[in-house]
Amino acid sequence: MRRFFRMLLLALVLMTVALISALASMQMAIHGREVTIPKFVGMGPAEAERAGAALGVQVVIERQFYSADVPEGKIMTQLPPPGVKVRRGWSVRVAQSLGPQRVAIPDVTGTSERAAEVNIRRRGLALGSTAQVNLADAPSGQIASQSPPPNASGVAAPKINLLVSAGPEPATFVMPDLTGQPLGSATIALQEAGLRVGKVTPVSAGASGDPQSAPPAPSEPNAASMIVTQRPVPGQKITAGSTVDFEVR
Repeated sequence: MRRFFRMLLLALVLMTVALISALASMQMAIHGREVTIPKFVGMGPAEAERAGAALGVQVVIERQFYSADVPEGKIMTQLPPPGVKVRRGWSVRVAQSLGPQRVAIPDVTGTSERAAEVNIRRRGLALGSTAQVNLADAPSGQIASQSPPPNASGVAAPKINLLVSAGPEPATFVMPDLTGQPLGSATIALQEAGLRVGKVTPVSAGASGDPQSAPPAPSEPNAASMIVTQRPVPGQKITAGSTVDFEVR
């Protein structure tokens, strides 16, 4: 019996040693795949790519900025920063210096969006974000403002953001109730309000009655046809130029 307990104790010891060894091996394998990010700032792209490849990480030039302090072509910033441990295969995103600003920012306000883009790219600049806004004093498609402004100095990035006019904001109306009115008078009222008559569908007099009955075929719409339903419905907000559909009988 004593021998059995000794054998059991020995088996438990061996299992514990094996478990500790497996955990240590796993921890070593995990840490063996980790690398410490070096300092890429100040390197050129080729040098940074070689240094990253030697460690198993990828260097990605994500943005470019003007800088009066960092020489042209050199890396200005990096993420993650130096000293951070990452797994092999990680991507390090860097920003590259374009050197001091040498390109004058053109004035593209008042031109069309297409002309502004051509002017911007011809100077070696990039088109940034473009937004639209309704303006009563600028025709649709015209550049209303830009950022950075014309001839700006100390610009951070070689791109220009544009604000494009979408023309005056369309007038809005509350849809009136035209049901029960003749189609002819309703059409005149809509035209005077800057709206349009859309689809006019004739319905039979018995369309809303007994479904088992056979209503007579509806007649073709005319100016005297009475409006039964409308879309948009009464009270809904609509803009100038919208179409209104009717069902008439």
